[in-house]
Amino acid sequence: MQFKEMGLSDPLLNAIGSAGYESPTPIQAEAIPNLLMGRDIIGIAQTGTGKTASFTLPMIEILSTGRARARMPRSLILEPTRELAAQVAENFEVYGKNHKLSMALLIGGVSFSDQEDKLDRGVDVLIATPGRLLDHFERGKVLLADIKVLVVDEADRMLDMGFIPDVERIIKLLPQIRQTAMFSATMPSEIKRLTDSYMMSPRTVQVDRQASAADTVIQGLLRVNGGFKEKRAALRSLIRESKVKNAIVFCNRKRDVATLEKSLRNHGFNAAGLHGDMHQSSRMETLAKFRDGDIELLVASDVAARGLDIPNMSHVFNFDVPMHAEDYIHRIGRTGRAGNEGHAYTLTTRDDAKFLGGVERLLGKPIPPIFKGAPDSTDDDGKKPEGKANNDENAEVRPRRRRSRRNSSYRTRPGTKPETENELVSPASKDDDTKPRKARKPKAPSEPVRGNTKANEPAKKQRQQKDNREDDGDLAFGKDETPAFLLR
Repeated sequence: MQFKEMGLSDPLLNAIGSAGYESPTPIQAEAIPNLLMGRDIIGIAQTGTGKTASFTLPMIEILSTGRARARMPRSLILEPTRELAAQVAENFEVYGKNHKLSMALLIGGVSFSDQEDKLDRGVDVLIATPGRLLDHFERGKVLLADIKVLVVDEADRMLDMGFIPDVERIIKLLPQIRQTAMFSATMPSEIKRLTDSYMMSPRTVQVDRQASAADTVIQGLLRVNGGFKEKRAALRSLIRESKVKNAIVFCNRKRDVATLEKSLRNHGFNAAGLHGDMHQSSRMETLAKFRDGDIELLVASDVAARGLDIPNMSHVFNFDVPMHAEDYIHRIGRTGRAGNEGHAYTLTTRDDAKFLGGVERLLGKPIPPIFKGAPDSTDDDGKKPEGKANNDENAEVRPRRRRSRRNSSYRTRPGTKPETENELVSPASKDDDTKPRKARKPKAPSEPVRGNTKANEPAKKQRQQKDNREDDGDLAFGKDETPAFLLR
């Protein structure tokens, strides 16, 4: 099947042809005809299958007639992240260039005044993240009573990020008579509840089984003995050994993104970071440089895991095993697109056993192990650690530890004779040129050995008198041994 057989208008077909496409993907072939007929649909497909075009193309066709009024958009597309919203806006610009459709992008990091100016002029397509849309609604800057088409993209990601309550609130503000399309890579029970509550007899369009990896992606697992530092060294070696054209390196935590980016740059790699705490302008600038090839390695958190359409990406590196098994599919879906071969390598330690088990259960098979040489021993500054020898010849010989005197038996110095029978010497060390050391003569006992002999009786009597003295040295009893209290 080709696009010209799907009932699209000539201006839209020309725009599709100019973009270099002739045949639809499986999800597009199933979703576009149903949306053109006005049906509600649930689209389940993995990332990289052309989901964005499957709803942008029919929306352009549906909205080609009519006109929007001020502050009352005609269609609404909800996206979980700013990057996905910006990418959908780019798709509308590419495919809608032959149509006079107005569009507004409501995302964080952009001034309210610029967005309000577009809303005041009226927009046909409103692309927004849930939080920023509700901010404009509460300010009275946008009305949702004229929405005819609603698209909820990446619904399972909305669930993971905690946006489902906001999505439900927005849906309740829309007119009941509308067309709704919901797209998701997976279908958790909470999303199923949402479709049952707010969609009318939806048609389910599913391509491939849920959370399956593309056949064009070559996967590999590298086991690392150690912690964060050892993983960084292993990643650097793996990147050097792979023919990387451009790649995304995924981390689970935002703080690890900054640390890993700095480490890679110190070792001479062309790397940049991308995470949710960056300002919107910086994030968009970084993505633009990565798309243009000015940046080779993009270190990112899962904020960039979905929807980023980077052409001909050669590699994906999972520096951390994702905590949610579904995120593994979304991450590696950035490579191996459009029939091209891609590579996805994952680094794992003993601490990742639980998460790795979840990923392999989802895949239905273990990830093939990969083997490589020893990682480089450079520090994060790109220098060799000091005090470490490169070979055995330069290795420093550690002196042999001297045996403890307590555990060694005393003996005389070889070749010498003690002056007396009691003279003993300790073992001589390698460079000991001192004279033999005489052993101490045993002290005479300070008091006689206890016993019943007559020789011990004077000592016993003296000790008994000493014990009977008070602190001032006087006897506690008189000379006639009469108690002191009887003498008063």
